[in-house]
Amino acid sequence: MNDNYHALLARREAMRLRDRLLTPAAHPGKGTSPGPAFFADSPGDDAYDGGADQEVIMRNLAQVTPFGHLIDHLYQVMFERHPYLRKLFPDSMEFQQVHLERAFWYLIENLHRPEDVTAFCTRLGRDHRKLGVLPVHYGLFEEALVEALHRTADGRLGADVERAWLRMVRFAAAAMVDGANEALAEPTYWNGTVVDHQRRRPDLAVLRVRPAEPYPYRPGQFATLQTPLLPHTWRPYTPAGAPDADGDLEFHIRRTGPDGVSDALVTRTGVGDTLRLGPAQGTTTLDDDLAHDVLIVAGGTGWATARALLEDLAARRPPGRRAHLFLGARTADDLYDAPALARLESHCAWLRVVRVIDEEPGGSGRAPVTEALAGHGDFGSHMAYVSGPPGLVGAAVRRLAELGLPADHIRYDPVAAGVPTRPPSRPTGPQG
Repeated sequence: MNDNYHALLARREAMRLRDRLLTPAAHPGKGTSPGPAFFADSPGDDAYDGGADQEVIMRNLAQVTPFGHLIDHLYQVMFERHPYLRKLFPDSMEFQQVHLERAFWYLIENLHRPEDVTAFCTRLGRDHRKLGVLPVHYGLFEEALVEALHRTADGRLGADVERAWLRMVRFAAAAMVDGANEALAEPTYWNGTVVDHQRRRPDLAVLRVRPAEPYPYRPGQFATLQTPLLPHTWRPYTPAGAPDADGDLEFHIRRTGPDGVSDALVTRTGVGDTLRLGPAQGTTTLDDDLAHDVLIVAGGTGWATARALLEDLAARRPPGRRAHLFLGARTADDLYDAPALARLESHCAWLRVVRVIDEEPGGSGRAPVTEALAGHGDFGSHMAYVSGPPGLVGAAVRRLAELGLPADHIRYDPVAAGVPTRPPSRPTGPQG
């Protein structure tokens, strides 16, 4: 009864915030808050015109970029006005700042596609419940952002630019509130226990984690993990396949530096230790109908995503459907999960594997994995999936586009692809 009562209170709080987001009201800043027409729930004559706001924001990007300065001001304002919010964040804000910068770029690049932004932010809102984010916090974030925009622009930010940023952020926030609201019946996070920990290399470990409750998950999605060694600090990792008969999930963790989550999981975590798992996220998953042949480009621990997709394909592949895997590595030793790959090759006649070793001994002349794509056939009708380090993902997505794959046939985690080094180009053609 008590849980139902608190769930009802949370739902009412979420709906009150959403009503505020969608209702015209004077904003304390220089601009005017947008009206409900800008936040229509479904496409129509009064749907949010994200393309118009995208044009305004992009024309004035120089005033507020690089985003690092804007984000520094944003958190400074937010923590000065509401010091209690600081405890919701990890001690080091570096990852959080990079993540927010990537999110800003994603919104700006995709604002002309409001349905995509809505889907992305709905998933993000569901996930943010694990951080202790409440609906009221979106309003505090908005207030801090307005002040940060004006500070970054040295007071020269136009009212039209502020309104465009406000509409974009409120559109995203409304979807995040909906996502959190829809997920009230599920845990904010899952507790898990490490049941196996293997050091495959000094900088890489394979962990098997057993959630205390069934973990809803589709192969290819990622989970965020938190270790008690670093409270409030979450990092994304993709399970290398569906849960086994015991519900265990396998994670491949590469240590990327000292003192971070990857370091803690690789070097300071063992069997019996507990972790927290955030809700599964991401859209790098196979379609239900499997109407296309599959192309997978992966490198590093991005192999975990590739393996999950291939095992899912093996379990429900229609007759005649084929797959092509390009797996990149710096050296042959970097193929740390070779037995699993060999098993897939030996059991799946429909799978073709191209191993691309960047530093092949003997001067083989093989190109890096992104360049190897061009010499192995026409992939224009495939569904492509890309996973690995951000640099590889960005390069592979660009290469696949150059080879003629439509954007909607290339799947990867959009935020993990990295921060653009220059402003995004303006969209051309019909908006969709």
